[in-house]
Amino acid sequence: PDCFSAGSLCLALALLFPVAVGLEFSYHPSEQLGTFLKEVHRQHPSITSLHSVGRSVAGKDLWILVLGRFPTQHTIGIPEFKYIANMHGDETVGRELLLHLIDFLVTNDKSDPVVTRLIDSTRIHIMPSMNPDGFEATTVHDCYYSEGRFNKNGKDLNRNFPDVFNSNNVTIQPETQAVINWIKNETFVLSANLHGGALVASYTFDNGNPATGSLRGYSRSPDDDVFMHLAKTYSSNHASMYKGNECGNKPVFPYGITNGYAWYQLQGGMQDYNYIWGQCFEITLELSCCKYPPASQLQAFWNDNKAALIEYIKQVHLGIKGQVLDRHGQPIPNVIVEAKGREHICPYRTNQHGEYYLLLLPGSYVLNATAPGSGSILKTLIVPNGPENFSALKYDFVFPEVSTIARDASCPTKPLYQDFESISAAVKPTLHFLALMTVLYTVFK
Repeated sequence: PDCFSAGSLCLALALLFPVAVGLEFSYHPSEQLGTFLKEVHRQHPSITSLHSVGRSVAGKDLWILVLGRFPTQHTIGIPEFKYIANMHGDETVGRELLLHLIDFLVTNDKSDPVVTRLIDSTRIHIMPSMNPDGFEATTVHDCYYSEGRFNKNGKDLNRNFPDVFNSNNVTIQPETQAVINWIKNETFVLSANLHGGALVASYTFDNGNPATGSLRGYSRSPDDDVFMHLAKTYSSNHASMYKGNECGNKPVFPYGITNGYAWYQLQGGMQDYNYIWGQCFEITLELSCCKYPPASQLQAFWNDNKAALIEYIKQVHLGIKGQVLDRHGQPIPNVIVEAKGREHICPYRTNQHGEYYLLLLPGSYVLNATAPGSGSILKTLIVPNGPENFSALKYDFVFPEVSTIARDASCPTKPLYQDFESISAAVKPTLHFLALMTVLYTVFK
């Protein structure tokens, strides 16, 4: 039958049978990985773009393959999505899964309706390896740990980002800086980073303070409901992650998800950095009980994850998107657009095209658009289930008396994420004392 009339049946068949023609289920060293990506781009130049966002300590390219109907540059109204794998060099499954995902997407464009609509409606960035040096250094496959976890300078890249809650006094590594610059140069809306050593979807915050609930063992963001939905979307579409205890781990993860802090506290993590400084919702996917399993198991991992990888990308279409314009129809950058009750310590602002993207579950929300010096516009909107139609609800704000605004720094350099209104009076004096001590430490250190 014609795939576009058969709809979900064709996607089910495509997901059931691997279609990675020419791509073996084996581990690909950096040179082979680069060769594969270049060949994909050569064969599919109209829907792919290939570039390096930087180099590792040892000088290896940090390759990004971009897929979309307009792959070379951002298009207004098309959200940006990214997957990053192999941040820890000895956690290898995600690296290979992303290569097979690339092959699956380019092979099924124009034949499978879901893949085609994803490519039509989304710009998908894929970084198969953030830590190629660590991967190459892992000569002995180990389920638990090896020196390949770190980059060539011996640094853990997932403890190397600026931290929301503490002064993370680390030397930013070349791989980390490349990703920071990449995030700043794009308007990413949704992301996931792929790890190994457990089977669970973990979500922000990884670090915390009393204001986010850390005293109760759970560090809650303003968008906790959305993050839980994102994590459950992946786990429920995975072959077994949703069971919560496939690795025999303790604690058991209900629904196969966990708040990062509730699992273990982590300072300088990438997912918190994305959410605060990048305006991008990111979760961490632990995809294998064994960090570096035998290559003979890779096909099974692909079969377990491919439906979840596709369904997760679709979630970039949750919520509301649009532009902020002046009365002449010109875009206004640097306008704060947020849902009331979900204000961020680094306010979410429009990009150079005046665009905003807010991931929100279906429901009623009051949006507040605030242009410096020009007041606010409030608008109540009913949000449908965007992923069903591969598009968030679109709404444009128009400010009658504003022309253009220069883009300012989006937030403080080292914010301490606090919402004092949500804290009991008993806790507030402690937080004021902590804030005072932070100021004194900064002055006298």
